[in-house]
Amino acid sequence: MVPFYFATERGRLGYEKHRRDFAKLIWHSASPKWDFTDATFERSAASFDNPDHVSIVVHNYRWRLGLAEGETKYDELEKRLAASPAIRVPTITLEGDSNGAPHPDAAAYARKFVGKYTHRLIEGGVGHNLPQEAPQAFAQAVLDVARRFD
Repeated sequence: MVPFYFATERGRLGYEKHRRDFAKLIWHSASPKWDFTDATFERSAASFDNPDHVSIVVHNYRWRLGLAEGETKYDELEKRLAASPAIRVPTITLEGDSNGAPHPDAAAYARKFVGKYTHRLIEGGVGHNLPQEAPQAFAQAVLDVARRFD
């Protein structure tokens, strides 16, 4: 599993050496029905050439596992968020019907939203990368929440 691989130095070195291959594997796993082209992948993969990419990705996974410290300037905010406060702003959550990434069922977090809230299941073999796989549905959700679902 990715988080545990990145917890190791071997994982960091492997990702450093094979970041495009690794990312393509993740894309296929998280969005198994998305038939993306090499050109589509390469447009996004150009961001992997950022010299800070590997260290940022690996640190994020290690931080989420409690293996790395976060930014101390955000400690108070993290403490408040850890208390799972009610979310009062209008919110739309989205999920593809073929999301291959580990994730909780929407019912598990729906009660956290006390403001106007809806969850949308985007059908048609859509996986984890909604902005690229279902750009119209994604953009519509952004517009709808900005309009407070009018």
